[in-house]
Amino acid sequence: MTKVTTRATMSLDGYIADASHGGFEYLLQWYEGGDVETPTANPELTFRTSAASARHLRDFTERTGALVVGRRLFDMTNGWGGRHPLDVPVVVATHRVPEGWEPESDSFVFVTDGIESAVDRARAIAGAKEVGVNGGTIAAQVVESGLLDEVHVDLVPVVLGAGIPLFARLKIAPLQLEGPISVVEGVGVTHLAYRIRPSA
Repeated sequence: MTKVTTRATMSLDGYIADASHGGFEYLLQWYEGGDVETPTANPELTFRTSAASARHLRDFTERTGALVVGRRLFDMTNGWGGRHPLDVPVVVATHRVPEGWEPESDSFVFVTDGIESAVDRARAIAGAKEVGVNGGTIAAQVVESGLLDEVHVDLVPVVLGAGIPLFARLKIAPLQLEGPISVVEGVGVTHLAYRIRPSA
């Protein structure tokens, strides 16, 4: 079955954003921390990372066949200008299709009947590739539904002091993980991956 993973950049004290949904100038510095260029589907967005992080990003991109995100992230990014930087279809879990958008296109599919349906649709789109889940609230819903296989963390050396954790208000905590199943040391970031431990 298609693997479902979530990936987030996180501070040393466990936050993916500060309390005002910001802090990205610190969390995302590693995307500009080197001299190896990684282009994206957005011609105006090219990452410049260390060689190790560039290989990590390239491997992640090649493995990913579709994404699942929530409506809040979709709105925050204004739909990534019409196409996600990974250049893969995005399934948006939402209560209603946003005004001005088609319910389904090559770039976005809006699913209004729950997170399980959104993941199922993304799996169908991804085929043999992985499904990535972005956004802390959506990631928590996916793991609570028993659909998440792995957690990938880009750990950066900053302490935000307070903010939004990856799995905010998780209803099934404590959640045990196995690993790390991979560790990649970049410049200004350490890329970690863990497997969700099956429930007894």
